[in-house]
Amino acid sequence: MNIPSFSLPSNFASADSRRLGDQHASLFAVIRDQLRERILSGEFHPGDRLVEGKLATELGVSRIPVREALRELASEGLVTIEPRRGASVAVLSAEIAYNMAEVRATLEGLNAKLAAQRRDPANIEKLQTILSQGHEAMDVGNLELLKSLNRQFHETLATMSGNIVLTELMRSLRDRTALLFAPSNLQRIRQNWEDHSQILNAVVAGNGDLANLLATQHVHNAAKAYQDAQTG
Repeated sequence: MNIPSFSLPSNFASADSRRLGDQHASLFAVIRDQLRERILSGEFHPGDRLVEGKLATELGVSRIPVREALRELASEGLVTIEPRRGASVAVLSAEIAYNMAEVRATLEGLNAKLAAQRRDPANIEKLQTILSQGHEAMDVGNLELLKSLNRQFHETLATMSGNIVLTELMRSLRDRTALLFAPSNLQRIRQNWEDHSQILNAVVAGNGDLANLLATQHVHNAAKAYQDAQTG
């Protein structure tokens, strides 16, 4: 007996399944990015519990995308997930913080050196604009804008280096150390932007060795400020 064949419309399975998958991926990404921002902004503090059910209710979603978002943030080092206790904002020991500072300083230095060697006018102009906006934000005390501009400065400088692997490593490490190196007072904020100005000057001049030195010292300065704040 011949069994009649049956087929769905050519665009049914692929289009609909793709659409559902895209919606799921987008929801997961939105939740992940929102939680990351709340952690990096200091809304959630190191050690704070991140309860799946509570977050799901607050965000108006199911627990599944929240769980996936937390797992992703755990892989980035921003969240710790423990059996029976669940998820919480990661707490870094002084030793781990120091180790991260050492690695980040080395990577930032290499990145600045490559940026000086491979500099391009478009990114230099963008960095100069970011610096100008940073000084304006500092004058009016807009800390939230300064955080955003600080990230933009480092991301743009990373793009200029032209090394994708280095850029990804730095982005991951920068997220993990963002709370540790967040300027805690106006004096440190001013020093932070002065460091940026000096790094950019070296990059514009094509002086890779000086850019390397300044970017490395920039991270060590931020790490020392954090250490002083913890012990002061």
